[in-house]
Amino acid sequence: MNSLQVSASPHARALISTRHIMLAVIAALLPAALNGFIQFGMRALILLLVTTGSAMGFEMLARLVMRRRQTVLDCSAAVTGLLLGLNLPAGMPFWQAVLGSFIAVVIVKQLFGGLGQNFANPAIVARIVLMLSFPATMTAFQIPGTDAVSGATPLVTGTAGYWDLLLGNTAGCIGETSAAAILLGGLFLCICGIISPVTPLACIGSLALCTWLAGNDPLYQILSGGLMLGAVFMATDYATTPLTKPGKLLFGIGCGVLTFVIRQFSTYPEGMSFAILLMNLLTPYLDRMTRTHPFGADNLAGKEKPNA
Repeated sequence: MNSLQVSASPHARALISTRHIMLAVIAALLPAALNGFIQFGMRALILLLVTTGSAMGFEMLARLVMRRRQTVLDCSAAVTGLLLGLNLPAGMPFWQAVLGSFIAVVIVKQLFGGLGQNFANPAIVARIVLMLSFPATMTAFQIPGTDAVSGATPLVTGTAGYWDLLLGNTAGCIGETSAAAILLGGLFLCICGIISPVTPLACIGSLALCTWLAGNDPLYQILSGGLMLGAVFMATDYATTPLTKPGKLLFGIGCGVLTFVIRQFSTYPEGMSFAILLMNLLTPYLDRMTRTHPFGADNLAGKEKPNA
């Protein structure tokens, strides 16, 4: 008889690590970052370096002060800083961008226990805080190829062409203007198995349906603003989104519907950040609603315990 070796689960460990996942996300964000550099110039590149570097610096300092194991090398702080930078206008003052990195890494992430313990996407929260605190600089969008600044984005003007929206020849945040660059990065993550396409497709599809029912142009709404960047890179965050496929589907639908409601009925032309934050708060309930139960667990729970 062959002997059996019994050990506690898990019995298999994936070869991919947190660092590998974060490096893949960084690679997927490079097309959007490159497009931002091409459209908005050296100022955009420097801002991305500032947010990424300051985010890593704050992570290292926070872990040192709290006397916890250093995690800066897992590159999660670099992803947070890069995402934050891509969600900012190219002309954003550097000190405000650094403040955003502090909010994202120290307040939202580290004070709640670090990677995987944060209740919301750090870059999203930081962007919302900056938008509410510095509305003038957060809406001073540079016109591509010039030094001119305009507060009007395609969502406000409604006059941009589909080709310009696809390639990023419009005013907006550094990483949100080119739908093609974002789709390229998202396709790379899906092929690598880093993210599931369920949430982005549900988000984009629900927004398109609501926009069509309201009598507006669905394609224009999809390609404009921060919908694509949020749906692909922030609504798929491991720590703040549901674990199950039904949960991911409901999360994506919620993001799309809330984005439509905010864009359609509020004074904010863009609603993706608020939509993701609100759905982040609902993630524990979505996981509870959609979690699977082990086969036979209900039957075992209903049996009486044997007498001792």
